[in-house]
Amino acid sequence: MTVSSPYDKLLAGGSDLGLFNTELDRLRTGLKRRVNADRENLEQGLAQLVLTLIELLRQLMERQAIHRIDAGTLSPEEIERIGRVFMALVERMDELKEAFGLEDEDLNLNLGPLGNLM
Repeated sequence: MTVSSPYDKLLAGGSDLGLFNTELDRLRTGLKRRVNADRENLEQGLAQLVLTLIELLRQLMERQAIHRIDAGTLSPEEIERIGRVFMALVERMDELKEAFGLEDEDLNLNLGPLGNLM
């Protein structure tokens, strides 16, 4: 009676797993680069994500405000107040980016085939 290996049962082509091993090694290497759970990198990554979301929302709100200004639906006082709020938000964002060692480019996430977020 001949005992067959589990690989022979799994793969009709035999036990040559070189192609799969190479791909697994490549995936492991990629995961090691991406998943780094030390505290400093984790905090920086979380700060980057949160600041990216805030920047995206800021840009959307700014576009909406410009649209309302162009449409004439805001009073001069409202326009002044919105301008002050956006200036304060930009200053605070700059402080937070500096605190976490981030640049504007760090807040622009690459979405693969969709392109950059901002």
